[in-house]
Amino acid sequence: MSLSIRNQIPGTVVTVTAGEVMATVKVPLDGGQDLTAAVTLEAVEDLGLAAGSAVRALVKSTEVALATGPVAGVSIRNQLPGTVRDVATGGAMATVKVTVDGGPDLTAAITKDAVTDLGLTSGAQVVALIKSTEVALATA
Repeated sequence: MSLSIRNQIPGTVVTVTAGEVMATVKVPLDGGQDLTAAVTLEAVEDLGLAAGSAVRALVKSTEVALATGPVAGVSIRNQLPGTVRDVATGGAMATVKVTVDGGPDLTAAITKDAVTDLGLTSGAQVVALIKSTEVALATA
């Protein structure tokens, strides 16, 4: 199956923390950061997720926000530092390719105005912000 989702990150589950309806699933990235996904308990059961499970984390590029440094005082669990590799701008929107420190490349779809306001150019240091509820998991 092919998907239009640009960000497809392979990994292995290290922990599943179950709540009453939802669970958090942590998947370490090569750079030492953890990617956290919040999924339903039904999804955990259907996919057979447990420590050691091979997964692919899926994140739409429209769900990746960028900051020029770490952000404190927010509930966003996934804050992945990296370097802008490429910026492609259109009339209103832009795609920004980010190489996560020691990890995968991510694509963020943000407004052209945001690119300008943040001064995003190739080589700029950024932090990719992804809410855990926006990370989907797939098994092989």
